[in-house]
Amino acid sequence: MIKHPDKTIDSLTIGVVGAGSWGTALANHLALKGYIIDLWVYEKEVKEQIETERRNRIFLPDAELSSNIVPTNDIREAVEGKDLILVVVPSHVMRETAEMMKPFIAPEAILITASKGIENKSHLTMLGVLKDVLPDVPESNMVVLSGPSFAKEVALQKPTVVAVASSNAHSAKLVQHVFASPVFRVYTNDDPAGVEVGGAIKNIIAIAAGICDGLDLGLNARAALITRGLTEMKRLGACFGADPHTFAGLAGVGDLMLTCTGNLSRNHTVGVQLGQGKTLDEILQEMRMVAEGVKTTRSVYNLSRNLGIELPICNEVYKILFENQNPRSSINRLMTRSLKHELD
Repeated sequence: MIKHPDKTIDSLTIGVVGAGSWGTALANHLALKGYIIDLWVYEKEVKEQIETERRNRIFLPDAELSSNIVPTNDIREAVEGKDLILVVVPSHVMRETAEMMKPFIAPEAILITASKGIENKSHLTMLGVLKDVLPDVPESNMVVLSGPSFAKEVALQKPTVVAVASSNAHSAKLVQHVFASPVFRVYTNDDPAGVEVGGAIKNIIAIAAGICDGLDLGLNARAALITRGLTEMKRLGACFGADPHTFAGLAGVGDLMLTCTGNLSRNHTVGVQLGQGKTLDEILQEMRMVAEGVKTTRSVYNLSRNLGIELPICNEVYKILFENQNPRSSINRLMTRSLKHELD
């Protein structure tokens, strides 16, 4: 099980890169299991809060944080010599962050990404960005963690079930054992592409579901939108070589349902406010935390055009976000599309 024969699961060293709500929640989960976690924090004020108050008042204010978390603003301290490195940063800074990490990653380190999104310029998933920036890290040492999981509930130790995926079964099993607890169940699979596409697309569909709710279109409309959103997830997944069965699991329909219906979803909240008439600029000015679906919508829209695939919901969300399209006009277009486009 362990690549390091002189170590046990419990003695592995772990660094977490990124102290937003999700990074902090996962760091705290591992710290409560007994691991000493070196947590890289971008904001100096957040580092000071964790050190002095054991709180991340900006990104995860409701959770008291374990004393096993050691915050640092020095990425070298968080990464150098670690057996496992968990990367949980917004998708648009993944490349920059990976470049900063690059000189300090140990040759045998297992790299885990829990970030969700598709990079705007390259159209790479987060694992793809890590492979691009870190060619010396074997793909077999890279793992994706995703699934229906709000950071706040994980931090409050509410039961959560996620998936970890890798091209290498050993790496996936190792990460499964590191994260598993009585309140955090972990399943493994061998389809990182499917897990990442599911995690990216669900945020866009959650914006669309929020728009439906903001327009008070009813539960029928939201259920239909989620179902057709799953179809779009499968279509894009096929282009990435994903296993279609992945989308019937935790990282597909599970995460999609949670993000489209849960009141803790930032992407759904953005959609609700758009449906109620706010502009994207007005919404983003009021948000400190990132709604990943906004940036991913641009990536997926451009990617779908390059690939020539039909993603009507994602495309309408793009027009609402970036072309000031009236949401009701988008709903009308979706409802009156030629049925020939719906033959799967």
